[in-house]
Amino acid sequence: MSYEKKINDLNIKLPEPKAPAGNYVAAKIVNKLLYISGQISIDENGKLIKGKVGKDLNTDLAYEAAKRCGLSLITHAKNACGGDLSKIKSCVKLTGYVNSIDTFTDQPKVINGASDLIASIFGEAGMHTRAAVSTNSLPLGVAVEVDAIFELN
Repeated sequence: MSYEKKINDLNIKLPEPKAPAGNYVAAKIVNKLLYISGQISIDENGKLIKGKVGKDLNTDLAYEAAKRCGLSLITHAKNACGGDLSKIKSCVKLTGYVNSIDTFTDQPKVINGASDLIASIFGEAGMHTRAAVSTNSLPLGVAVEVDAIFELN
C-alpha cells in the first residue's frame, strides 16, 4: 500500500508546510538521509498549542500536540521529496522535546503522539529510534517540538 493511500485511508489531512522562522532550512538531504527541522505544535486552525505539560496541558492533550508535530514532519518530508512520499525508505529517528514542569516524567507517552502517527502511515518502515526529553521552555511557548531523520531510497 502506498503511503499516500494510507494517509487517505486514515482520513489524515496534512497541514500546509510552514516556512522556517529563523536562519535555517525546513529540510535538508545529505546523501540518502532527509533531515527535517524541529516542528512545533500547531493545531488544525494554525494556532500554536502552547503551555507547560503537567500544568497547562495533560498527557493526552500533549500527545495530540506531538501528533500535530508529526503531521508537519510528514508535510515537510513530502515537500522535500517533490510531493512523492514513496521516495522515503524508512524513518530513522525522531527527537521530541516536551515543555513540561520539573516533576513531569511521561515525556515518552507524549512523544508517542508523533511516533504512533509515523508508524501508522509508514508501517514497518516507520519504526524508528527516538529520544523524548523534557525542557523548561520551547520556541514561542509551544508545548511540543519534534524533529526527524528519514532514509531515502
